[in-house]
Amino acid sequence: MTKKAIILLSGGLDSVTVLAMAKQQGYKVYALSFDYGQKHNAELVSARKIALDYQVAEHKIINLGLGSIGGSALTDEALDVPVTPQEGIPITYVPARNTVFLSFALGWAEVLDAHDIFIGVNAVDYSGYPDCRPQFIEAFQTLANIATKAGVEGHEIKIHAPLINMSKGKIIQRGIKLQVNYAQTVSCYAASPKGFACGVCDACRLRKIGFDEAGVPDPTHYL
Repeated sequence: MTKKAIILLSGGLDSVTVLAMAKQQGYKVYALSFDYGQKHNAELVSARKIALDYQVAEHKIINLGLGSIGGSALTDEALDVPVTPQEGIPITYVPARNTVFLSFALGWAEVLDAHDIFIGVNAVDYSGYPDCRPQFIEAFQTLANIATKAGVEGHEIKIHAPLINMSKGKIIQRGIKLQVNYAQTVSCYAASPKGFACGVCDACRLRKIGFDEAGVPDPTHYL
């Protein structure tokens, strides 16, 4: 019986690495992306390309209105994306984003009778977001099997976060071994419509550090 997995695919570096890892493990992959009100859609353009290249079984893009509640520089036009590192949880944090994303993935997993969900969160080289920590994944894992028909009937749904304890450099090295084309990915918080990265936001900074640490050329298209 073929194993099915939902992959949260943002179009960024981490999510495509997780997709490649799931494919290597023999999963039939269903990719899930979100148009959540972010200021640019370059990452979604990348997600579509990646889904096609990896020949996923299905790729859904869900429209959400997180921009309507604001509170993040990624969705609120009144807030600028910072170009220097911030203390504490930065303004680029999108309130409850991963909780919302995983909830949709959980619902689709039940519909597909899939028992595995992969997410590319990372708690080493990241921006300090609370929903990227092991505690969050563990808590959602518990929720997943309390709040679903599948879980109540004994069919556990597993939340996989294989990158959570890896540095960005180690993630890139793993992806290179899996022949991931990182030139297709967009990580920038303020990318241009054509997908060119700003080079100065926190996401760009962490991406540059990762390629330096991995010892491989950075294929990112910068402005």
